Amino acid sequence: MADSDPTALLRLVQWLSPAFPTGAFAYSHGLELAVSVGEVRDEASFAEWLHDILSYGAGWNDAVLMGRGLRGDTDLEGLADLARALAPSAERLRETEEQGAAFARARSEVERIALPVEPLPVSVARAARELQIANEEKIAVFLHSFASNLVSAGVRFIPLGQSAGQRVLARHHVLIAQLAQRAAEAGLDELASAVFRADLQSMQHEQLDVRIFKT
Repeated sequence: MADSDPTALLRLVQWLSPAFPTGAFAYSHGLELAVSVGEVRDEASFAEWLHDILSYGAGWNDAVLMGRGLRGDTDLEGLADLARALAPSAERLRETEEQGAAFARARSEVERIALPVEPLPVSVARAARELQIANEEKIAVFLHSFASNLVSAGVRFIPLGQSAGQRVLARHHVLIAQLAQRAAEAGLDELASAVFRADLQSMQHEQLDVRIFKT
């Protein structure tokens, strides 16, 4: 067995940190519309919304896509096409493609390598394949980054206090770890989404006259 790389986790955390220029701060994943119509209005309703997105929406599906992408025998080109097909709206497609492109571009500039443009979970999986970290840990860091970006959007737009946002994030740590463990072993037949209202709101968001977030 090859010696472990003590910098592997640090590389992954750098790629998925708010400082890495993917522009994640500009996307609310439909939260802006949910707040605008009064569905999400406080800490409790935001926590419920985030739980559902992670468990039954893009959180779970992106985790499964990343889990498959981390396996060396997976065709990443085909997986990228599947990721695009799973997007329930034009905005969601733009969200995953633009962040994936920004991730690949930033990594290319940092590491001086050429990388293809792919949806975000596939692009991160391609990067993380080489890291000597358990796949469930890679997925957990990815999901935590996703949830953190949504918490940041919630703090700014609901608005929530910083402490309330951090309470919501901390409350989801166990769920994130459980989803990551399941997704690391999941097959593509376990892809599923059941956040219909959030999907419809992502479509309605395109029609808002004034928008702070891209999605």
